Amino acid sequence: MPRFYCPAPLRSGQALSLPAGAARHVQVLRLQPGDRITLFNGEGGEFAATVTRMGRSDVEVEVGEHHAVEREAARAVHLLVGITANERMDWLVEKATELGVASITPLVAERSVLKLKGERADKKLAHWQGVAVAAAEQCGRNRVPPVHPAVTLHAWLNQAPPGERWVLSLSEGTRPLPGMAGVDAVSVLSGPEGGLSPAEEAAALAAGFAPVTLGPRVLRAETAPLAVLALCCA
Repeated sequence: MPRFYCPAPLRSGQALSLPAGAARHVQVLRLQPGDRITLFNGEGGEFAATVTRMGRSDVEVEVGEHHAVEREAARAVHLLVGITANERMDWLVEKATELGVASITPLVAERSVLKLKGERADKKLAHWQGVAVAAAEQCGRNRVPPVHPAVTLHAWLNQAPPGERWVLSLSEGTRPLPGMAGVDAVSVLSGPEGGLSPAEEAAALAAGFAPVTLGPRVLRAETAPLAVLALCCA
């Protein structure tokens, strides 16, 4: 059954005009009155719904029964990831959402190829959040992970969420990922192409990040954080 993110108050029995994005998606799928869909608003669970009217640019539905189902990971994994070039960041956001990430913060690192600011940064952020929405619709999640505005490492260290902190590192003295027993939340720092600078890694270590490794092979900037997610959110 097609699933659509509907960021609005939902209740059973409600007649509702879908938001523009969801309405366009329904029209692209050429759904018709009487077709059944699923709606979720990110506040918990999902609602059955029935299409009641297809307009030229609007779609109306009747909201049905609420199902208190969640498909979230057992622990919250927050990614702070160096902004990657081209389509790689889109791919990272999409797959991280599918794997169960709790939040994503793009990192403007010293070695980042893509530098964002002003209107361009706002457009990219909206685009990445849209990628997360589409991935949540596809994979069955009822909560969309937020993609936060891009920040420098120094700015993020002042507002990091509570929990364990890991930095993916190729330096000597790293250790394999620790066991996850008893871990409810973890922040994972991963650099861009070329990795973190020595100064950035030193700042992370001083802020309590434990240097961890995924093994002897060097993974791409968009692959490494996803490997961590696959291990932590299984």
